Amino acid sequence: MNNTTKNRILEEVAGSIDIPDTAYEKAEARYKDLSEWFGRKEARCYAFNPHIYSQGSFRIGTVIRPIDDDGEYDLDMGCRLRVGATKNTHTQHQLKDLIGTDLEGYRVARGIQKKRQEKPRCWRLEYSDKLNFHLDIVPSIPETFERRRLIQEAIVRTGAPSELASLVANLTGAITDNRRWNYRIIHDDWLLSNSEGFAIWFESRMRLAKALMESLALQARAAKVDELPAFRWKSPLQRCVQLLKRHRDIFFTDDPDGKPASVLITTLSARAYEGEAEIADALETILSTMGSQVNPTSPRVPNPVNPAEDFADRWSDPASRHQNLEAKFRNWLKQAQIYFEAIGKERKPEIIVEMARNKLGASLNAKDLSTKLGIGSIGGLLKPAAVPAGLRFPDKPIIPKKPAGFAYRFRI
Repeated sequence: MNNTTKNRILEEVAGSIDIPDTAYEKAEARYKDLSEWFGRKEARCYAFNPHIYSQGSFRIGTVIRPIDDDGEYDLDMGCRLRVGATKNTHTQHQLKDLIGTDLEGYRVARGIQKKRQEKPRCWRLEYSDKLNFHLDIVPSIPETFERRRLIQEAIVRTGAPSELASLVANLTGAITDNRRWNYRIIHDDWLLSNSEGFAIWFESRMRLAKALMESLALQARAAKVDELPAFRWKSPLQRCVQLLKRHRDIFFTDDPDGKPASVLITTLSARAYEGEAEIADALETILSTMGSQVNPTSPRVPNPVNPAEDFADRWSDPASRHQNLEAKFRNWLKQAQIYFEAIGKERKPEIIVEMARNKLGASLNAKDLSTKLGIGSIGGLLKPAAVPAGLRFPDKPIIPKKPAGFAYRFRI
């Protein structure tokens, strides 16, 4: 089977685990509505020039469907007070309370029945409609100029273009965390976060696909907008991240604490991506080079917009050492390489459907797949490829067992 057919198989599988554009649009409407609420003159945050923004997998267009029908989505947002609030004027507790008060007013005004919940770093609202959302909103303020300058210099040292480094570093913020010893006192030691900067960095990696960007520019002009939102790009990099996240979820069904974080997979995939125009080529490059993107010394997987932060810090954390997390990551990566090579070589639609269901929880139709790919089963033009030794597929799909009270939740 040529790479064109392999690419079409992966496109079909990726499309089946993606969420519909209407779900992204609903999420977008949520944060726009919240932004308008915080921007009212009556809002307590109004005087501080609040900025509401989407972050996480919804922001970069890599959300995947829940494995089961009652799964829930995390819609991650940030609320940054851009003027008048600093580490010298507000404690973390005061900042969080300020934003939480306006959020509670929003909950009541919108008739959201479930009470606002406080999490260590955010406030949470729960929506219940056709799509079950958790809305997590993280309070923040801009990080100091000096700290942002140092981060910019660190990003440049990683080889990033100076213009990109300046852009993303200036978006660095300081966030609240009620587990910190200095949560209730004026202090300059706050946690850093830069989800907006990370999204811009990730988009810069997507833009390596030049043919895609030219096509998107034409679509944007036709739609009379400056640029299409990231979730509409459907870039090879986004598709690869979705496929790898879902394969990881199924692979670690019985060991959820051992699975690599989504941000780690997303970062390594983006670093390994070289601008391939097709999913098949991109996935081959990513899977073959992802392991080499891990540094031999700390930070093993640096945050691209804050290189001092290590996304793989749990690997060396004494509390997690017994889990052998790095070994589990590398074992998963090896199995992903075997699996995606096998499904890309398969010739029989029935087998492709079975493989996609068992290892990715994807729902495909063999007849439709045969028509779209121009391949057949017995008697077709193409013969089935041999499955690599050691790769076995059970008769039924593997669906993770949920402990009582547990809900699936998906982040970046």
